[in-house]
Amino acid sequence: MPIYEFECEQCGTRFEELVAADGSAACPSCGAARARRLFSPVSPPGRQPRGAGVRSDESRRSEREAARQDRIATAQKRRAAGEKP
Repeated sequence: MPIYEFECEQCGTRFEELVAADGSAACPSCGAARARRLFSPVSPPGRQPRGAGVRSDESRRSEREAARQDRIATAQKRRAAGEKP
């Protein structure tokens, strides 16, 4: 069963519901049985996914950059103190 997006005709609340293709859903806010199914466009092909894998890559990249900045700062302190690396 697919998830459809609905809008309540009585109170205007938008919600998603898992229903059969020909089914309808009651509004979770006011309980009205009249909810209109909305058209939900599919994202176009070629867009970069924004899932957990992408977020973990971004976090690894930021961790690498933070570690790099720490190494640079440590090297600058050593040079200023006259130490050898």
